Amino acid sequence: MKVIIASDHAGFALKQGCIGFLESEGHSVKDFGPHSGESVDYPDFAHQVASHVAKDLSVIGVLICGSANGVAMTANKYEDVRACLAWSHEIAELGRLHNNANIL
Repeated sequence: MKVIIASDHAGFALKQGCIGFLESEGHSVKDFGPHSGESVDYPDFAHQVASHVAKDLSVIGVLICGSANGVAMTANKYEDVRACLAWSHEIAELGRLHNNANIL
């Protein structure tokens, strides 16, 4: 699976861990940033991932921030993007299976 991932500064450490895990599972991962834990504006990164997913529906996006609300609201402004909040494995699976979410 092709995965694109981004975060804000609050989600930077978790993003790094997710990248390692996804790659160890054999997924192709593209990191859209940030590339440090310095303070950033989450919409800058959410827009990048959402616009890429909207253009290439074969990829799955992952956005990580403090609450996930802001990145999900930003991503859902794009046509053909269905971003969902996923606070557990079960909720992430339901979002994919029942709502065809293409950004978690």
